[in-house]
Amino acid sequence: MPNRTLLLPSDPAFWPSMADALIAHAQEVLPERRSPLDLSGLRVLAPGFAHGRLLQRALVARLGPALIPPRTGTMAAWLDLLPPDSSRPQQGGSERLMTLYAQLRENAWLKKLFSARRNTDLLPLAETLLTLFDELNCTLLPAIRDSIEATDALWQAALAQLPPSAQALLSDEGQMVWSLWKNQLDHNEGCTDRFSRMLLLAGRLKEPLVWIAGSEPDACERAFLAACAERQPVLTVLPDWRRDAVAPVCAAAWPEVLSDAGEEAARVAPQPLPQVSVLAATSMEDEAVSGARTVLGWLAGGRSHVAIVAQDRVVARRIRALLERAQVMVTDETGWKLSTTRAAASLHAWFEVVATRARTPALLDLLKSPFVLADHADKPALVLEAELALRAANVAGGWDAVRLALRAVPSAHAAVSQMQQLAQRFTGRKSLNDWVKVTDAAMVELEMRDVLEADAAGVQVVRMLDQLDAESAAVTPAFSFSEWRALVGLQMEATPFIAPAVDDRVLMLPLAAARLRSFDAVLLVGADARHLPSAQNESLFFANAVRRELGLPTRESRQRQQLRDFAGLLQANPAVVLSWQAQQDGEPNPVSVWIERLQLSLARAGLGELRTHQVESTPRRLRASPPSPPAPSAPALLPQRLSASGYNSFIACPYQFFATRMLGLAGLDEFSDMPEKRDYGDWLHRVLHAYHGALLAGAVPQEQREGLLRQCTDQVFNEALARNSAVIAYYARWQKALPAYLAWANEREAQGWQFVMGERRFERTLEWGGGSVTLHGRIDRIDCNAGGERAVLDYKTRDAASLRSKLKDGEDHQLAFYGLLSDEPVASASYVALEPTRDKAGEAEAPRYAESQQALRAHILASMAAVADGAPLPANGAGSVCQYCEVRGLCRKGAW
Repeated sequence: MPNRTLLLPSDPAFWPSMADALIAHAQEVLPERRSPLDLSGLRVLAPGFAHGRLLQRALVARLGPALIPPRTGTMAAWLDLLPPDSSRPQQGGSERLMTLYAQLRENAWLKKLFSARRNTDLLPLAETLLTLFDELNCTLLPAIRDSIEATDALWQAALAQLPPSAQALLSDEGQMVWSLWKNQLDHNEGCTDRFSRMLLLAGRLKEPLVWIAGSEPDACERAFLAACAERQPVLTVLPDWRRDAVAPVCAAAWPEVLSDAGEEAARVAPQPLPQVSVLAATSMEDEAVSGARTVLGWLAGGRSHVAIVAQDRVVARRIRALLERAQVMVTDETGWKLSTTRAAASLHAWFEVVATRARTPALLDLLKSPFVLADHADKPALVLEAELALRAANVAGGWDAVRLALRAVPSAHAAVSQMQQLAQRFTGRKSLNDWVKVTDAAMVELEMRDVLEADAAGVQVVRMLDQLDAESAAVTPAFSFSEWRALVGLQMEATPFIAPAVDDRVLMLPLAAARLRSFDAVLLVGADARHLPSAQNESLFFANAVRRELGLPTRESRQRQQLRDFAGLLQANPAVVLSWQAQQDGEPNPVSVWIERLQLSLARAGLGELRTHQVESTPRRLRASPPSPPAPSAPALLPQRLSASGYNSFIACPYQFFATRMLGLAGLDEFSDMPEKRDYGDWLHRVLHAYHGALLAGAVPQEQREGLLRQCTDQVFNEALARNSAVIAYYARWQKALPAYLAWANEREAQGWQFVMGERRFERTLEWGGGSVTLHGRIDRIDCNAGGERAVLDYKTRDAASLRSKLKDGEDHQLAFYGLLSDEPVASASYVALEPTRDKAGEAEAPRYAESQQALRAHILASMAAVADGAPLPANGAGSVCQYCEVRGLCRKGAW
């Protein structure tokens, strides 16, 4: 039977010409059909379903809607119609991957060769090898059918293309790849199964075949077409890349795209490309905004089929967000990695919790996932209470520590206890099937599975696990949890997620997917040298010379195909805008060398440069509104209680007081794996309270007091050390300061001062005409002398000199505030320096203490009364206050 090849130019007339060729071909191979409108006797295989729709439209345009179209589909869809071969079950992708990985991890020399510190480091290597195996299969399977010896000869010939030094370097690695590839040929893996099924279809072919391809068929496809031609006429349609079929300016700019580049041809005068324009943006945001405005302008102008070619995926995502903000939904044919979806992130968060034994950030990520505990009555409140409790306790992680911190949040405590029980199942080594079952059971008990199945991306996550289960039955080796987690991560990275299409006006796709397709207008983002051509992954093991001899795709062949796709894009569409960022990080970012070569060809032909795309935007009249510092007034929000820190906030910046104390806004405490100075202060407060409480309970001789203080110290610090070994630094710091404090305390006692109480909370209400406020706080320590005078002491983990300087400035009101709080008059107050100077501890006494208390009382009453009367609360904090203010982003200082 004849096997003809038809070449059609890759331009807007491709599909109308294809329809004409199909009609003529039907007249030739179907002479006995009843009507010229009946094309059902033909089978057409197109590159994709989108191409099939374009062909259908072109046929309707030629023959009218009453035609009987040919049976049109794709090769993959046709193969799916065949029943599975039960005698030779196909080896699944995960089965191939883990079987190969199990072999690789047994080779110590391989780990050393690729610097693999862990077994899981070999998983990407196994994935790379399988990709290479698939390339070898697609290229060499037809030859292997005839003679395995001929294939070995081809391998030796390929090695001979390398210089002797490179042969020695490649021999071990290359021979390993070659041997592994031949060993897996006996398995019914994907490519082998696909080729066998293709030949089975060819043997059953009963109608003439039309094969439409966007690029040259590979070896398996050529063998399939040859087998089809033995039974029925075959028409192969390919893009025409001969010089006469390519726009002259493109042929001059990129002669490597031509299939007859070496042949002499009559020179054709280049023509300008009025449909192509360029847009050099000043930044990523400028490129995204300009791109979104361009697309919106096209839609407003009546263009209903617009494409965005996403060479720069970051900019493309931003354009998509801007368009969706304008109520234009983008249909994404490219798809995102499944690993980037929230559904995949929920499973990853669970694995992270298991691996880190409930590290707090990972646990909170899991609890905040919409797929976990979704049926809880008040999940937001549960998560907030749990986060506040964990942050307050500064728990870095660990099941026991987390549960201890969550005792006051019963629902969260129960959820974490359940997670701990589930996490205990993720230990030891298991088969892949067992890992799937354990993971699925955890998803069910965490109420994840049902919620995932109700989500578009979640369905794919569940199906991925189900597929792993189905493909792993024959994988006998056992794997650790880290290996199982790495496998799931690889599968999520390799699985694309394509959201359901809701609007077909704007389509986002990669450059290769635009092959043989025409749109009303095309925006290509990322036309700079970094993104066009796309960066190609370096292939391990095989050099380009070896790949070329074996018939595998080379770097040059891939780039040539990408350049053909780019040239076809320019030729096949009535409007194309090429955009890129001309500046990145303050440095010039050059345009793609392909565009520079096109510009050069236009200049040589005297046609000028490519047109600059102008983004049109509707002018708007804006009213000037100079920013000013905020000065809110909120008498209704006056707090009923006031602490020393709250009053200090009011003095430092009234707006800060308004935001944090009146509105109740506050940032969450940061987690830290390392203990902080505030933790050190808390520990010392507990140590000293226990020590002085013991002295108050009973007389302790001077010689035994150091032992008692060290006993109290060990009791507090040992508890902290059990949770975090890094506490040892603060423990050593206190051990060094302890003798100095003990000497100071004994000396103070000798002066007649006795410890009365410590860590005591007090409240006192101040009233004015029409209002009141309750002062509250906790006093570290109150001493009393023989004359009945009281003294307030406040511990500080600082040296005495800095504390005296703080009091000398007159801006510190804490000690005076504590004097107002006390239930009995206080004669004096001091800061106690717990950081010794020259091995001596000291104190800093507040000057004119009685006067400062009266002045503070008057100021609090006047200030709170003014706020209650509606006085403004301006943002007037000093720079030292604003530098660390957690509400600076709210007052927006720096913008006014």
